[in-house]
Amino acid sequence: MPKRIFINSMSDLFHEDIPTEYIVKVGRMMEAANWHTYQILTKRHDRLRELLAGELNWMAALRHVWFGVSVEDRQHGLPRLKSLQRTPAQVRFLSLEPLLEDLGRIDLRKIEWVIVGGESGHGARPMKEEWAVSILRQCEAAGVPFFFKQWGGVR
Repeated sequence: MPKRIFINSMSDLFHEDIPTEYIVKVGRMMEAANWHTYQILTKRHDRLRELLAGELNWMAALRHVWFGVSVEDRQHGLPRLKSLQRTPAQVRFLSLEPLLEDLGRIDLRKIEWVIVGGESGHGARPMKEEWAVSILRQCEAAGVPFFFKQWGGVR
């Protein structure tokens, strides 16, 4: 039975301490089990782009492997979005989680899916409803699927 599998939900496959050889092994396993859909989320957008444009270009060509970046705010997150749009990949997604501020108008070109969620856990910062609604409306206008994950730990 095909599944959607989120890789490294509590870590980052493209962290600088992860050897490229290890990423290759993970990628080859995903390539072999092509009946599943894999989601890889990273904050290391520069390394992702560099590897997928270079020695992991075979991985970028896999339609069942989705590559995404975290976008929590304008300062740190929006540069990741711009980098992802320049990254060779068949499927690109955004995880706007935790959404910490209004992102304003975002460019959704080359983005196939958007996830939105608030921060959870002790000390979670609130997410405003209008921020999520703004993203929803932009996704609707761009024809990009939108998934609302959670409000977070404040509500």
